[in-house]
Amino acid sequence: MGMPPGGTGEGTGRGGPEFAPLRSREQPLRANFLELFFDLAYIFAFAQLSAYLDAHLDWAGAGRTLVLLLPLWWVWTLTSWAADMFDPDRVAIQGLILLAMTGVLVMAVAVPHAYGSTRAVFAGVYTATQIGTTGYLGLVTRHFTLRRPAGRALLWNSATTLPWLAGIFYSGTAGELLWAFGSAAAYAALRLRWPTPGLGRTPLAEFRLAGEHVSERYRQFLVIALGETILTSGLELSHRGFDAARTVAFLNAFAVTVLVARIYIYRAGELLESAIKQSPEPAQPGQAAAFSHLVMAAGVVIIAAGDDVGIAHPLGHARPAWVAVILAGPALFLAGRALLDYTVFARVSWTRVIGLAALAAASPALLAAPPLASALSATAALTGIVAGNAVTWRRKHQPRAREALIPYSNDTKR
Repeated sequence: MGMPPGGTGEGTGRGGPEFAPLRSREQPLRANFLELFFDLAYIFAFAQLSAYLDAHLDWAGAGRTLVLLLPLWWVWTLTSWAADMFDPDRVAIQGLILLAMTGVLVMAVAVPHAYGSTRAVFAGVYTATQIGTTGYLGLVTRHFTLRRPAGRALLWNSATTLPWLAGIFYSGTAGELLWAFGSAAAYAALRLRWPTPGLGRTPLAEFRLAGEHVSERYRQFLVIALGETILTSGLELSHRGFDAARTVAFLNAFAVTVLVARIYIYRAGELLESAIKQSPEPAQPGQAAAFSHLVMAAGVVIIAAGDDVGIAHPLGHARPAWVAVILAGPALFLAGRALLDYTVFARVSWTRVIGLAALAAASPALLAAPPLASALSATAALTGIVAGNAVTWRRKHQPRAREALIPYSNDTKR
């Protein structure tokens, strides 16, 4: 996929700076229609991933789901970063976004049988998307200083997709490990700033991330992911039919979605923009935020699968896998949210730690309870975090409010 770093905004070489496809930094950057349209592909992709996990509720199934999520998230991240760097109103950049969206849609279609009959489709399309979009972007920027970052990205995207192509010819664990290695190598290469013989690493100064645009895109992606939980839980209830227990499970699933959204936005979700803007090297919090949102996205995929289990078998005999999936989704989301806390504040909120501890402590007792009890316990833990956030906010802001009211009160007495 296209790379996020680029030049300083001053195009050089043939064509002059006025023809450089860079996005202007003179006005606040906001996502345009095509970027939001690109996100729609992920509603389908997330639905496919949660359905796959729901059909393979064991450790192996969870690992395979993660391996499929990694390339999909990788394409989204680098496409969004490319749209942050380059002007998405240019026809050339719009073509890149649509090319990436096409690849994501085909990969999502292949998810249910990605380890069987459609493994060549999933891996082949991922490879074509990565190399095709990077090569395309290199062609667009060939006359500018951006050609060097494009060259680094093309080299590393080509190298890290080789294990995906090799994995097509190995079924079972060997193929899965090759795919996992390919994704791990891609993430590590970006972390190391794509070291390339003859070109060196991409300088941090070339990672031009706009805080308002990047943070907005992460929020929009999380909304898309949470929208998928509403879609899947609604379809499950519609398919199973109304009864008291299933209706309670459905309403509880919606409550979890609301609570997750509230926990995300308070406060790091709101202040990520400032953290990126104020950092001397915006690439560092930008990359850290990408990883934390990957963890949160994985949590949301598991939450959707847990919602399906709770609605399908609200009063059924508990199974360890059911308890695990219902509690693991919120727990993984909280872990990613704690990472975002650390990215923005260099510390972790105590409410995240207590919430994770509460979910872990409740899990043994819930092995003897129906799935609905596990779902309600997860909701209770998330509600406690939201309440803790509210208490913390009041303690920090009420003294200021009282101080502001004192002069008014004294004037009134006079």
